[in-house]
Amino acid sequence: MFGKIIYLTDNLAHIEIPEGTPVAENLMNMHVIFEDDNKKIVGEVADIDSKVVKVRFLGEVVNGKFIGGVIRKPTLQAKLRVITQEELGILIGTEGAGTMQLGVSPLYNDYPIRININDLFSNHFAVFGNTGSGKSCGVARLLQNVFYDPNFVPFKSNFLIFDAYGEYHNAFKDINKINPNYNFKYYTTNKTAPKENILSIPLWLLSVDDYALLLQAETHSQVSIIESMLKYVNIFMSDDDVSRRYCNHIIAKAMMAILFTNQTSASKKNDVFAVLATCTTPEFNLETTVQGVGYTRKFRDLFIIDTAGQFPESNLMVEYISSFIDEKLDTYEPKTVKYFTLEDLEKALAFTLISEGLLKNEKMYNEAVTLKVRLHDLTIGENSVFLRYPEFVTLENYVAKLISINGHKAQIINFNLEEVDDTFAKTVTKIYTKMLFDFTKKLSVRASIPFHIFLEESHRYVQNDNDKFLLGYNIFERVAKEGRKYGLIFNLISQRPVEISDTVISQVSNFLIFKMNHPRDLEYIEKMLPNISKEVVEKQKSLQPGTCVAFGKAFKIPMIVKMEMPNPEPYSSNCDVFNVWQVKR
Repeated sequence: MFGKIIYLTDNLAHIEIPEGTPVAENLMNMHVIFEDDNKKIVGEVADIDSKVVKVRFLGEVVNGKFIGGVIRKPTLQAKLRVITQEELGILIGTEGAGTMQLGVSPLYNDYPIRININDLFSNHFAVFGNTGSGKSCGVARLLQNVFYDPNFVPFKSNFLIFDAYGEYHNAFKDINKINPNYNFKYYTTNKTAPKENILSIPLWLLSVDDYALLLQAETHSQVSIIESMLKYVNIFMSDDDVSRRYCNHIIAKAMMAILFTNQTSASKKNDVFAVLATCTTPEFNLETTVQGVGYTRKFRDLFIIDTAGQFPESNLMVEYISSFIDEKLDTYEPKTVKYFTLEDLEKALAFTLISEGLLKNEKMYNEAVTLKVRLHDLTIGENSVFLRYPEFVTLENYVAKLISINGHKAQIINFNLEEVDDTFAKTVTKIYTKMLFDFTKKLSVRASIPFHIFLEESHRYVQNDNDKFLLGYNIFERVAKEGRKYGLIFNLISQRPVEISDTVISQVSNFLIFKMNHPRDLEYIEKMLPNISKEVVEKQKSLQPGTCVAFGKAFKIPMIVKMEMPNPEPYSSNCDVFNVWQVKR
């Protein structure tokens, strides 16, 4: 089929087709070998016409190993032939320890394509493609392949799938039939599900940054307010002498700040009563009995105004209130984290609102009120059920419960976020990502418990948000840059890569690209992704459903991979309009 080399360019060889030789059109995209002075140079057929075959240089085979890139091109006297099956195994993998099958090659009679498990799963990877191109089936099949391999038992694996549509439950719910040591666990936002399966996040495990996202904070001063709120809630939930003294100290300071303003007595009375409407203790409420010298008064009676517009009991009032102020408490920090609820947070935020600093700063007070409204909406809203964990638990124990079911290790944990809006779903994924990031960073042996986070419809979550301005970082970007060394790996699944954070995409090492058509996405892929060429972009345009272009660290060369249909399949098929439309006779 191949004649002599006519001429060479930087990355192409033009080979003559001898006259009368039939053109083998099925050679398109197949691999060939240039043999020249004991060198083997690997090429890929890029173009064919009736007279010339154009071959793109890919790399060299040296001592039975493939090395990408070609420093010295073959000479015009080099001989060209189709790659052998043994040489093909060097390019697209052979069976061996630490490998798994990804799919098959449609170019080579369904020759198995095997990849190194570490090269794929120790790095962030992305799966892109139009709706209906086979992304969900491809991801399901990829994970099924991990567990179907009889020579490999990934008992300690942790795959956490954040599932936007509840697609993956069907694909993995019977995983223990493969091996009784494998288990699938799911959490859902469907409130009609069994209680143990409803998503539930312990409030005390959330950081200031998490609450800033949860309450949609917009300014740095609001972040400071949230920090005070969390300090107060842990003090108040201690329910000891210090906690009670601290509550009274805050109320007393707020009242004294009001009493020493230039307002009229009526205005002062109104403001003090407003404080008590928000925050009360046995020592500070309108019915509290205040002991004077030889007489008693109700606290409310201390604020009776005489005809001169003054408080006749001002001395007793000031003496009583100031007796509860203890400046040493201003620097007190809670030593332990306690169990608390959304209602407890509301109480703590109410005390934050009356603290001396906020009462004197109208802007901060207004921002605190905004947070108060949002927290109350969350407390009484439909999403509050997901923030009501029933008992105190540490981060370590919570993570352990996440990845276990009925006392057994669960390898696949599916979070169905179908029933909540995108804003809350994004916050949930960020909370869990940060929680796992903090957990893996604290491990005594780095990367000893790897976690793989699969984000379905990741363009909804991994975006260029306001987080970097507000918090100084975006958790997805931080994990993309630092997570690999701690064993926290991202796996992005999306039909709109152009909407995903550039920083995160730049850290992805492996790609499975199913058919895509949108010109903006194609342009973005070509510009942003490493090791991709126009040729790779062109290849994916003609792919069949379930077939992808795979390239990156786990692949010696970009290759076309046909994924087998998962068994069982995820719930990702189109609506059966034909049968739905028909009326049964």
